[in-house]
Amino acid sequence: MHSTKKYSFYFLCLVLLLCVFFLINISLGSVHIPLKSTFNTLLSGAEVKESWHYIIWNYRVPKAITAILVGGGLSLSGLLMQTLFRNPLAGPFVLGISSGASLGAALLIMGAGLFSSVFSVSLFNDASLAIASSLGSFLVLLAVLSVAMKVKDTMSLLIIGLMFGSITGALVSVLSYFTTSEQLQQYIYWSFGSLGDLSWPQLGLLAGITSIGVLLSIFSIKSLNAFLLGENYARSLGVSLKKSRFIIIIATGLLAGGITAFAGPIAFIGLAVPHLTRQIFNTTDHKILVPAVLVYGAILMLLCDSIAQLPLSTSVLPINAITSLVGAPVVVWLLVRKRKMIF
Repeated sequence: MHSTKKYSFYFLCLVLLLCVFFLINISLGSVHIPLKSTFNTLLSGAEVKESWHYIIWNYRVPKAITAILVGGGLSLSGLLMQTLFRNPLAGPFVLGISSGASLGAALLIMGAGLFSSVFSVSLFNDASLAIASSLGSFLVLLAVLSVAMKVKDTMSLLIIGLMFGSITGALVSVLSYFTTSEQLQQYIYWSFGSLGDLSWPQLGLLAGITSIGVLLSIFSIKSLNAFLLGENYARSLGVSLKKSRFIIIIATGLLAGGITAFAGPIAFIGLAVPHLTRQIFNTTDHKILVPAVLVYGAILMLLCDSIAQLPLSTSVLPINAITSLVGAPVVVWLLVRKRKMIF
């Protein structure tokens, strides 16, 4: 009972921090909007400047919600992969699904030279880029699933996933070699990751994809706990290894692939947040870890996005750079301080 109360207290603190960072994130940007005015616009509906109302509801709120979905989704997919492969260095992109999304984006951006200029320009926009990335991640996901049904060893599946990533990375390199400097610059800009380019309909689609991935993860909690004890033990508990692996891979593919398609490849979050969460909650029970990593990842992503915005400036730093620069030293410090990794 004592542990239950402790975990409830920790989780309540994380939820409160999430609300605080959500408000802070919305109040920051190139246009200064007081925190009180932001709060009034969101909750009380009080009269504020029309320009502030437009900025908050059409740019900052969608971006903050995107940060929550991206941070929570990548963190949860990282937890799934670390548990499935029982490898602390596994992340949401080890199966090559993110590389598939990158290949889809590269084919649209850098492969545009294969078509006429008019055709390629008409195709290239935010929606088509998300579609191309989604198709790329979906095709790689299908390939991984087909292999997962035939391979019995989980570690072999991990190696095969890494090989898929290498193949798609090589194809992107070939496209980069033959493309123009302008197209290469467009692709590099996409690879930096971005949270502020989604419209409300695109955000709704991302939320739907992420929700399905979260529901599949919740459905797999019993299997995830069994995997920690080894595949033989999981089999003795009546867990169907093939079915469980299939569901976990689909959940990871939806989370990592969907997020990469809409926000670009964002590093560090999926690898580090599960470890940070275990350090706080001191448990390996996925009934606690699954909701905890969702909230923790959302908080960290909001924090990184707030730092990237450079308040009172029109410049925005690449979110990929901030997630690594801010997060990596924190993980190193925590692991050195604890002197052990709970896994």
